[in-house]
Amino acid sequence: MWLLFAFSGPVLWAISAHIDKYLVEKYFRHSSVAVLLVFTSLIGIVMLPIIWYYRPHVLDLPGVSIGVIMTSGILYIGSMLFYLQALKTEEASAVAPLFQASPLFGYLFAYILLGETLSGRQIVGCLIIIVGAVVVSLDPSLRLAKIKTRLILLMLVCTVVLALSSVIFKYFAAQDEFWTATFWTYAGEATFGAGLLSIPAYFKQFRTLLRTITGAVLGVNAVNELINLGGGLGVRYALLLAPLAIVQAIGSTTTLFVFLFGILLTLLFPAFGREDMSIRNLLQKGASAVLIMIGLILINR
Repeated sequence: MWLLFAFSGPVLWAISAHIDKYLVEKYFRHSSVAVLLVFTSLIGIVMLPIIWYYRPHVLDLPGVSIGVIMTSGILYIGSMLFYLQALKTEEASAVAPLFQASPLFGYLFAYILLGETLSGRQIVGCLIIIVGAVVVSLDPSLRLAKIKTRLILLMLVCTVVLALSSVIFKYFAAQDEFWTATFWTYAGEATFGAGLLSIPAYFKQFRTLLRTITGAVLGVNAVNELINLGGGLGVRYALLLAPLAIVQAIGSTTTLFVFLFGILLTLLFPAFGREDMSIRNLLQKGASAVLIMIGLILINR
């Protein structure tokens, strides 16, 4: 069952990536993407009383532990700030492949801080999954693309911070309880959002957006945040059942799902999708899917 939870992340995040791109291009082009993260933080606030109602003991955690777990939430939202900044100027299909660095940093942090190790077969399986995810992002013509230094730097910082956040969460979720760690992680995310609103420029932009955008847009963003929420919960639960590096390697398949959903958008809603439907491109993506399946077979043997 851990695979089901692990894959819930990339599937739901791929859907969210297309929605993020739509929202950023249409409604946040002339404002800071940090304002979009305030909406993410609000979803975290909504979850706090729900978790507390069913798990009132979440408040019994020592103060130091609470502070560290909240740091995990702050780091997570912080990593998304770099991601959205990259997404503001690049296509979702160009940004998603750079998430492939996350399993590498995740393995390093998990080895140092959690003492996690992988077998040789699992390492090979993870590497094959990452290679498969990279293949899906290559230019079908195999021409060398111009190096986008800004994009690479933004996503490297994003993946380092994201991996560190995941390690902190897993450490406390395994020692205490999943929902306790989740509660204080959301509290950290809400703290980050409050920090953004305390900055006058961001607060002004946030207030302006609430006045100008329609209820339908707020509804789309709310649904998008719930999709993100479901993916995040699934992956965080999978962290308790499998090594962090393996879960993050599976998370790297987000690129493949971004492409697959891009095809569906191109076929069904051309105004929202512009994927290359050439035979060469489809074969390339098919090869990526095969490599990912081989990697999954290896890590599950």
